[in-house]
Amino acid sequence: MLVLFETAAGYAIFKVLDESKLQQVDSLYKEFDTPEKANKIVKLKHFEKFQDTTEALAAATALVEGKIGKSLKKVLKKVVAKEAHEQLAISDVKLGGVIKEKLDLSCVHSPAIAELMRCIRSQMEGLITGLPPKEISAMSLGLAHSLSRYKLKFSPDKVDTMIVQAISLLDDLDKELNNYIMRCREWYGWHFPELGKVVTDNLAYCKAVRKIGDRTNVATTDLSEILPEEIEAEVKLAAEISMGTEVSEQDIGNISHLCDQVIEISDYRTQLYDYLKNRMMAIAPNLTVMVGELVGARLISHAGSLLNLAKHPASTVQILGAEKALFRALKTRKDTPKYGLIYHASLVGQTAAKNKGKISRMLAAKSALAIRYDALGEDTNAEMGVENRAKLEARLRQLEEKGIRRISGTGKAMAKADKYQHKSEVKIYDPSGDSTIPSTSKKRKFEEVKEEEEEAGEEPVTPVVKSKKPKKEPVAEVEEEEEAPAEETPKKKKKKKKDKKAEAEAEEEQPKAEEAEEMEVAATESSEKKKKKKKKKVKEEEEGDE
Repeated sequence: MLVLFETAAGYAIFKVLDESKLQQVDSLYKEFDTPEKANKIVKLKHFEKFQDTTEALAAATALVEGKIGKSLKKVLKKVVAKEAHEQLAISDVKLGGVIKEKLDLSCVHSPAIAELMRCIRSQMEGLITGLPPKEISAMSLGLAHSLSRYKLKFSPDKVDTMIVQAISLLDDLDKELNNYIMRCREWYGWHFPELGKVVTDNLAYCKAVRKIGDRTNVATTDLSEILPEEIEAEVKLAAEISMGTEVSEQDIGNISHLCDQVIEISDYRTQLYDYLKNRMMAIAPNLTVMVGELVGARLISHAGSLLNLAKHPASTVQILGAEKALFRALKTRKDTPKYGLIYHASLVGQTAAKNKGKISRMLAAKSALAIRYDALGEDTNAEMGVENRAKLEARLRQLEEKGIRRISGTGKAMAKADKYQHKSEVKIYDPSGDSTIPSTSKKRKFEEVKEEEEEAGEEPVTPVVKSKKPKKEPVAEVEEEEEAPAEETPKKKKKKKKDKKAEAEAEEEQPKAEEAEEMEVAATESSEKKKKKKKKKVKEEEEGDE
């Protein structure tokens, strides 16, 4: 049996002298305790040394990808093909399949072979002659570096660590700037408080403070390079009537030093932002087009690297940065957040509140594709990002215009709404309401209606009689039909007779009630007259006494 062993220095082919030892897998390492023992089991038959590191890297990458390199093919044809009847022990199953296809050699791979490879590696210096240990270690180190660069597809332009550090530094600078500016405004505000209200821009404020110094110098200081004319005039006017306290020159000197620091940090922040923008366009152009430089850099920083971000699904990209809110929502069984860092993207920002969730979901889906294209694709153009952004903008316009498509049907036709038609009822004005002539009595009206019905041949309708004042006895309602048909039962006939009697009684009681009312009115009038007469008599008596 022959053994193919790959090293950093070249290919080595060993011949197994005692194959029976391979059956004892657990105790095989004892046979390789010393180089002398190892030489009794395996013997070096051929060693093909690499000319340089480039050749070694090509051979190593071919083995990693499961292919046969040129140097390996030469060795196999030169040495192994002569002894084709013997099996070739290899460490990689894929490589064995390729060798069998192309060179028609029988290859073997088993746990015993893997253990044999480990034992050979432990005594490699003693088994391979003609190579000093220092040379082997140097070649191993060089090949390891080259292979790791190849695996990572190393490129100085593709280093996302710079982005992670730059965005972190940018955030730190913003915090420091805010602290410094707040301190500067408070400090100088004791001397010239009106300046803070007039000049709202922080950088312009610091430049103005540095140039003015003491507020008494405002009248002679030219601020036209820093401030517009209107604001400059306001500052000079405010300095004349300022309510601030007097400060020493030493205080003004310290404040001006602080203003210098603020201006320097602001300039450096601008420079760092430009650097970050260029790095983002070089490393992740499609992601930059989709969400912008700052949001893209924060996503990469949050994930750790561009490759880690590419492994995340779109749903994770959508809520990246809102982990605290997500787990709180899951714990309390409430609604999970709709967006995280992606909320600060320009597309989500310009959307109405009701559509922010939809747009952030679609943007996360397209951004996930862009990230994978940037991380794993070979092209460095931003065509895909531009195309996807145009689609999202079109969808955003559609949502804002409420252009909802039909669920069924073609899906392309817009939903059709029925034409609105105003159906109004025309009402004719009734002039009878304008008449001031008193209307005829109910009895007269009833007689006229009755006569008309008799002329038309219809049955007369009896009206419902209501008493003027509420009576103790209930008045029954009169039914419309007077004459009951022959088929009616005797109970119904009795009811109708009772109703007729009640009507007659009500008609009789009506004039009696009217008479009683007239009597009451007459009685009240007579009592009032008597009272008046008594009063007159009392007055006359009083006058006579006087």
